[in-house]
Amino acid sequence: MPVAGLLDERIKIPDGVQARIEGGSIVVAAKGHRLQRALGHPRVSVSVEGGEVRVRSEFPTKREKALVGTFAAHVRNMIRGVTEGFRYEMKIVYSHFPLKASVKGTEFLIENFLGEKHPRRAPILGATKVEVNGDVVVLEGPDVEAVSQTAANIEQATRIRGFDPRIFQDGIYITKKAGEA
Repeated sequence: MPVAGLLDERIKIPDGVQARIEGGSIVVAAKGHRLQRALGHPRVSVSVEGGEVRVRSEFPTKREKALVGTFAAHVRNMIRGVTEGFRYEMKIVYSHFPLKASVKGTEFLIENFLGEKHPRRAPILGATKVEVNGDVVVLEGPDVEAVSQTAANIEQATRIRGFDPRIFQDGIYITKKAGEA
């Protein structure tokens, strides 16, 4: 029975997943992946008790109620990330100049975009793995924020300025997000 003035959200920890609190951060680990995130607020507490993560706030204001939900969503994404992972698919589109995309270390290189001589670069964040298969770019990793930000970096690197976007539709665009809530 819920206690008046207490907001308590619980997230079950699946078998094979370890979760613990380390110095103000929550650490979730499984299958060789480890994610750590600082979730701190003076009136919102995060704890690991009896096979579940509890996010609580006593007599929460509107903002603290939102934070409880946000913290719980972050923990759910961390658990899903270490167990299943996240996968984004992007499509390479060009009509004027054939562009060449490749991965070099922690950078994604886009060469011959609109006939430019110098390659455009996009950083690859965290443990995200990027693979180019023809005109499809596949991004996979345990951290939803690193995977989605890497996809956004690639999309922004091919942003066209100074041309009519209805005619020059060249670029690399997100087509599919798998494993996201």
